Amino acid sequence: MNRRHFLSTLALTLAALPAVAAEGRRPRIVLRNAWQSINIGDIAHYLGFFELMEKHKIDAEFRLWPGTLKDGADALLARRFPKVIVLDTPEKITAAIQECDFLVSGSSSGFGGSSAVSRWRKEAPGKPYGVFGISFLGGSPEDVDNLNHAQFVFFRDSVGLAAARENGVNCPIMEYGPDSAFGVVTLRNDKAALAFMHANGLEEGKFLCCIPRYRMTPHWIIQKARPVDPVKAKRNDEMKEHDHAPLREAIIAVTSQTDLKVLICHEDQTQISLGKEMIYDKLPEETKKKCVWKDSYWLTDEALSTYVRSAGLFGNEMHSPIMCIASGIPAVVCRFKDQTIKGYMWRDIGLNDWLFDLDIEEEVARIVPTVLDIAKNPAKAKAYAAQGREKMLQFQQREIDVLKGAVAQAIK
Repeated sequence: MNRRHFLSTLALTLAALPAVAAEGRRPRIVLRNAWQSINIGDIAHYLGFFELMEKHKIDAEFRLWPGTLKDGADALLARRFPKVIVLDTPEKITAAIQECDFLVSGSSSGFGGSSAVSRWRKEAPGKPYGVFGISFLGGSPEDVDNLNHAQFVFFRDSVGLAAARENGVNCPIMEYGPDSAFGVVTLRNDKAALAFMHANGLEEGKFLCCIPRYRMTPHWIIQKARPVDPVKAKRNDEMKEHDHAPLREAIIAVTSQTDLKVLICHEDQTQISLGKEMIYDKLPEETKKKCVWKDSYWLTDEALSTYVRSAGLFGNEMHSPIMCIASGIPAVVCRFKDQTIKGYMWRDIGLNDWLFDLDIEEEVARIVPTVLDIAKNPAKAKAYAAQGREKMLQFQQREIDVLKGAVAQAIK
């Protein structure tokens, strides 16, 4: 189907999904996602997708084709979306490919679902699929071919969209579209969040959150069977002081010039010890009295319940800021060249003032005053966050409309 035909029929098919149940059955959609569970951002990818489906009343049977559902992520998914069918055996995956109408390759750094798409195309020739919110800087000929035959591809950063075009990607719908983690809004574990806040003297609206990050995730820290990568370990050691000194300076400025406290938290499990080593332990004693270090792993629901009660978030991660902005909470992103290009999405939704490249010293110099401004001027900061959220929602609606149309076409 070419782009003109797809767009001309889209308006006619958007309303088709609710009618499917009346005609016999709901459409069946497979989501390929859940790349890992040591990271609450990866958990947010698929929970955000399912929350978007719920919000936009897409009446379908959903099956999740996961990479990993561990560390409590499986129970969290079951609590929040009990009707989602998890494809947790080879037999279930094989059956889903034959029985389902549409495959969605979910948000990821790079085209994480490419091998699944290849299998889908091989075992169910002609069945449609789409790609929802990825970063892309190039890939194999197979990756490009898979993208070219998709019904749609949404890139979560405009840099990736440009790179795809340069690499010969061309499909009916190929646009910027937000990471599905922006869909996580109602997910909550208020009981755990409030208990932690009470135990540590954190009051609603009276603290900022700060997240550290290694240049490259050292999975061997928590997965002992995984060998140490000496190249990555060396790079991490070389850069960790450089990358966390601005965060410590911002914490000192905030706690000395305002009445706010700072919660040093994490997005993945490797960052728990890093936060203590590179931030908390290196702070002046007086500053430590106004800081709290989260010393155990939390899941996405507890983290979001905490973020929405904060005055904002800053640090070297991406998906906690995404969840914050989705709920109107100010969030500063610090990125570096060792990461993917995902940080550039902050420019795409109009939050360039809150995006900093740690490899550009003049940008590093602006981190402390920016965080301090958020702390001192909360109304201004929330207004800026709201602007970014509204722009994101416009792009997100486009993603949902296209997905609805593509699924409706698949079941006609």
